[in-house]
Amino acid sequence: MKWILAGSAGALALTALTAATPGEDSWIPFDDPAIEYYNAPVDDAFARLGQQIQSGKVKLEFNEKGRGYLESLLKALKINVDSQVLVFSKTSFQTPKIGPRDPRAIFFNDEVSVGSVQNSDVLELAALDPKQGVIFYTFNNVKTDKPEFDRRDVCLQCHQGLNTVGVPGIVVSSVYAGGDGMPAFRGSHKGTDGRSKMEDRWGGWYVTGTHGEQRHMGNAVSHDPANPTDLEVYGTQNLLSLEKKADLNRPTYLVKTSDIVALMTLEHQTRMTNLMTRVGWEARIAITAGKNPVEQENVRTDLEDMVTYMVFADEALLHDSVKGVSTFTETFQKRGPRDSKGRSLRDFDLNTRLFKYPLSYMIYTEAFDNLPDAVRSQVYMRLHDVLTGRDENPKFKLLSAEKRQAALEILRETKKNIPAYFREATVPTSAGN
Repeated sequence: MKWILAGSAGALALTALTAATPGEDSWIPFDDPAIEYYNAPVDDAFARLGQQIQSGKVKLEFNEKGRGYLESLLKALKINVDSQVLVFSKTSFQTPKIGPRDPRAIFFNDEVSVGSVQNSDVLELAALDPKQGVIFYTFNNVKTDKPEFDRRDVCLQCHQGLNTVGVPGIVVSSVYAGGDGMPAFRGSHKGTDGRSKMEDRWGGWYVTGTHGEQRHMGNAVSHDPANPTDLEVYGTQNLLSLEKKADLNRPTYLVKTSDIVALMTLEHQTRMTNLMTRVGWEARIAITAGKNPVEQENVRTDLEDMVTYMVFADEALLHDSVKGVSTFTETFQKRGPRDSKGRSLRDFDLNTRLFKYPLSYMIYTEAFDNLPDAVRSQVYMRLHDVLTGRDENPKFKLLSAEKRQAALEILRETKKNIPAYFREATVPTSAGN
């Protein structure tokens, strides 16, 4: 698996899409007058932090022992170091510096990602703008009075395509990596998210944690160019340590893990992020054209995909328990918010599925709140119908009545400006298993 960040090589074929095809596989023009991705003002975390740095309100601290501004930047962005995941496939514009012995470290929260490469003075950055989707930056990690973030729109050559549902977005994908980390063949990148089977995940990534008898593609390379899909078998599953894989005592790495729960969380939120962006863009284009967005077939189709994903109806279920080895599971859940019974949409299950309750925590993001009013209202109505069991579509049958009810109760206590009809919503015991 790989996380393609800031214009990686090897995925250019994914951008050859057209705007004529309806559905997620169609490309939405970023230069549409309703969007103007390149020119419209942005209000993402890096744009805000950059202004604070220039005004003197925030001062980043420089580490002289090889980490530069990395730790201070993560602290300013409220990103925990235990979110660190490691990708060793050569899928970055800094390809020569990356490989199995020198993986790239990625740190993330709900809306921001920071990539750090060994022996590099450039950090790779991505942030979710409330309206425009994901914006990409680089950051020169060298000491200066007022460090700046440089926007990097060239990243769209890999970050707008099939794996990002046709909008600028984050890509998590799995590759067959050779011994040097190079993807074994062009077109081998397979996008992965919460719908993906574990056996298809994490090619080109390091993975620490236990997962029972389930297998994945992580921690493995192919040593036979003639058979690039034959990955290593021994010493790649249920790893508690990466000591034999890479030297993680070096400055780039803030912890010694690439936590399996963090990886699964990152996968979930990437597709959720991209779907919110796509639906928002389509709605804005319709509104600018004088149309009601919820009456447009493309908006309705993609909105339904988003709702289905939000409630984990198309999630690939676990066949054995998963357990991370870092503190990520604990710290992620602590971020809340929690209802009066102490429950949170961030609570993990990790036995049969990723999360305990069938509603994505990404509903708390600014990107969700900034969906055009008509579309956001429609999303709420669809969530209400699904969670209360009014929608009897078979694809929602795996959502238990008990967990649906809990999700409803958590939502109405923790989400601001929720429609009034959620206040008395209940779930019949016959709704779901």
